[in-house]
Amino acid sequence: MKLIAALAGLIIIEGVTALNLQSNLESAGQSILKHSETQHKPNILFVITDDQDLQLDSISYIPLISKHIRDQGTFFRNHFVTTALCCPSRVSLWTGRQAHNTNVTDVHPPYGGYPKFVERGFNDDFLPVWLQGAGYDTYYTGKMFNAHTVDNYHSPHINGFNGSDFLLDPYTYSYLNSTYQRNHNPPVSHEGEHTIDVITGKALGFLDDALAGERPFFLAVSPVAPHSNVDPGNIASGKVYMSAPIPLKRHQHLFQDVRVPRTANFNPDQPSGVSWIRDLPVQNQSVVDYNDHFYRSRLRALQGVDELVDGLITRLEESGQLDNTYIIYTSDNGFHIGQHRLLPGKTCGFEEDVRVPLFIRGPGVAKGYVQDAVTTHVDLAPTLFHLAGIPARDDFDGTAIPVTPEFGGERHEHVTIEYWGSAVVEGAYSGIGPGGSTTIPNNTYKSVRLLGEGYNLYYSVWCNNEHELYDLSTDPYQLNNLYPTTSPADINEPHILGRNLTQAINRLDALLMVLKSCQGATCIRPWDVLQPVDPVSTLQDALHEEYDGFYSAQPQVSFDWCDAGYIVEAEGPQVPLTSRHGVSWDVWV
Repeated sequence: MKLIAALAGLIIIEGVTALNLQSNLESAGQSILKHSETQHKPNILFVITDDQDLQLDSISYIPLISKHIRDQGTFFRNHFVTTALCCPSRVSLWTGRQAHNTNVTDVHPPYGGYPKFVERGFNDDFLPVWLQGAGYDTYYTGKMFNAHTVDNYHSPHINGFNGSDFLLDPYTYSYLNSTYQRNHNPPVSHEGEHTIDVITGKALGFLDDALAGERPFFLAVSPVAPHSNVDPGNIASGKVYMSAPIPLKRHQHLFQDVRVPRTANFNPDQPSGVSWIRDLPVQNQSVVDYNDHFYRSRLRALQGVDELVDGLITRLEESGQLDNTYIIYTSDNGFHIGQHRLLPGKTCGFEEDVRVPLFIRGPGVAKGYVQDAVTTHVDLAPTLFHLAGIPARDDFDGTAIPVTPEFGGERHEHVTIEYWGSAVVEGAYSGIGPGGSTTIPNNTYKSVRLLGEGYNLYYSVWCNNEHELYDLSTDPYQLNNLYPTTSPADINEPHILGRNLTQAINRLDALLMVLKSCQGATCIRPWDVLQPVDPVSTLQDALHEEYDGFYSAQPQVSFDWCDAGYIVEAEGPQVPLTSRHGVSWDVWV
């Protein structure tokens, strides 16, 4: 600024006073400073796979991703999705909001899909739009949303990207007959090409564009693997049959002897779960053999993703931008194959469906570190804001993930997991729904997953008002439902942190009452709603015996009926009681 003042005092140009010149030079200086600040923002490469499991050990079969991201960064092993279905999960990821706040709860209208995303106003108000406003160039290729089709891709075009090349329905899941749509151009068919080869070329091209720009970039790459293959002809006929994914030819021979991990919950002798899951039969050998084939196909399909990521990181390294780039790898939801006698699919609240990979590497991220903190998909948008130096939004239902060891942000011990509508069944034996359908109705539930000091719990309430309670510290495969079916307490019943099941369930149910309709800060700090003036921030705090009367008086989570979408009137009581010093309480409004 001293230089600006000196120049202003020495130079007079016709029609321009020294004062005006000083003002112009100061503006130019501020512009240069702002440009410099933008230039120093980190780049972000975000890779999101489709239906990739964590619990079934898929990450042991992606060695290049492990070498480049997991080993050079941090593995967040307690990372959860909040809805175990593609489109609702992706909308929550891109908005930082729970599905009950986006009200995008399905993969197709009227309750979900791209048209619902647009109807809800998110096309003008989601992550890439926000990042562009913060000075980022943004790019995307691959699957964005379900029901984003060859007919509606321009009604309207997806906002927020400098460059985009989207997979479009009904060809999204067709590995050898995909259709992509670039920027505002008409869709292009890639029949006969493998979709992973296609997206690899597009992703590397966008990375070159991003590296050639003057601003920091956000590049998202979303390959369809290891999602099941879907023939567009089946969709047109009204019967959606999801077959095993199709790997690239060079990977078809791999993993000949690999089988689905034979964990305790794989095709168990005794039924488990509740509702329709408890009625599933033991799978015969033909089904088990098919499940193993399906599992191997998924691992083979992931090899193309492994090579895709290797190519992107190699290109970053060659450009000299690798050390200034955060690389994030995750999936939209998990997957089960044979656990609890389930055929291939997702949509359940079990660990296989809701716990997914999350690896992050980049400036300041610990290398080869395993992070135990509870993290969720609604935390990802706040995390990207934090990395980009953008103030968090008030409507975020999550909070920034502790990406670096010195991170001092707020953490939570809970995950809100919710689902509405039908379960989706995949594979050759999938016609088990009514009339041979591949969907099973009344799969609606609300649940809370808790990991804290001395406890590891899952509690759910289904729309038929059946309940589940699993203590994963002693029952990691969720086979022993602890929820009592009789009123009298058994003297030998399990205890949670020294309290009996009734006392623990009263707290869990009250917590779920808050979380099932929370917004913003109440999703992050739900105990503040229940006990705003008491020293309570965890389940362990809330289990103190002085609060027994307060929690026993709480209304209980319940449903009035099962519905296919988020219908508030169907979801029973919405408002918990709020404690005042553990003595009196009021209705929370």
